[in-house]
Amino acid sequence: MLPDFASMLSRPGSLAETQDAGAPEKVPGRGAPPLALALGGGIARGWAHIGVLRAFDAAGLKPDIVVGTSVGAVVGGCWAAGRLDELEDWTRSLTKRRMFGLLDFSLAGAGLISGGRLKGLLEQNLGEASIESLGPRFAAIATEYNTGHEIWLGRGKLVEALRASYALPGIFEPVRVGGRWLMDGALTNPVPVSAARALGGRLVVAVNLQSDVYGRGTVIQSVTTTERDQAAAENLTWLRRIRGQTRPAEETPPPKPDGAPGIPSVMVDAFGIMLDRISRSRLAGDPPDLTIGPRLADVGLFDFHRAGEAIDRGREAAERAIEPIHEAMKALA
Repeated sequence: MLPDFASMLSRPGSLAETQDAGAPEKVPGRGAPPLALALGGGIARGWAHIGVLRAFDAAGLKPDIVVGTSVGAVVGGCWAAGRLDELEDWTRSLTKRRMFGLLDFSLAGAGLISGGRLKGLLEQNLGEASIESLGPRFAAIATEYNTGHEIWLGRGKLVEALRASYALPGIFEPVRVGGRWLMDGALTNPVPVSAARALGGRLVVAVNLQSDVYGRGTVIQSVTTTERDQAAAENLTWLRRIRGQTRPAEETPPPKPDGAPGIPSVMVDAFGIMLDRISRSRLAGDPPDLTIGPRLADVGLFDFHRAGEAIDRGREAAERAIEPIHEAMKALA
């Protein structure tokens, strides 16, 4: 019976999504099980990945496979290309003012930021490097616009793959790669354990930047208006009558409630909720062998100027995991 190619092409991680990964039949080993590192998304929290890789280098752990989503792809790609020093120096020099200067706002495109300046920085350090030329196996995770397919970018120009992986919808414009319009990989696979394992990882270590964000999974059964809310509404109506406001309530724009969030806050929090929920779901279905979870709950998703703190916390978390990783490698060998 012939295989159902239509259904194969519609499934995430199927031929349509992985053809760019260029996965060989066997990953070259060093007499030890292939070690794969899955670097999760988390915007500014992702600088913690630099610290994780620093700890790995210091301990003599060289991942055979590195798969990254969003900022995880950026850090992992720079490490694989031998440009981690340059990336760390740049991130530690960031201030709020300097970061704002890198954002080339555009109201005419598909995102608030065209990304040209950040692209220039990547090209300045990575040049025309291709993914195939890197030492370890590398892939960046992206999401295809319109179809929602999960795309594994394992071939072609490194800079294009990184830009596609961090193209946060509404913020950065989608990037066209291989005839597809691609967006942030965190929309489909925030912590790419499944890709790291599929590309040959025998021991998969995940770096989850949402591991200590608590309280996101609670369910509130019902929410009702309190007596305090009703009293506030009655007082507002009485005040309007005193002031002579006789227009119907539906014609009077309602005042902004105290503490109501603005558009930027809503966008950031919505993305944080999405990251947490999708990460929980994907990791429950395909858990890693080991997880590194830097303590980053107090670091905002757009706190790029706090790179030093994130890097240090990433290194601390990775150092605690070095011994378990060595033990797991010995057991598997």
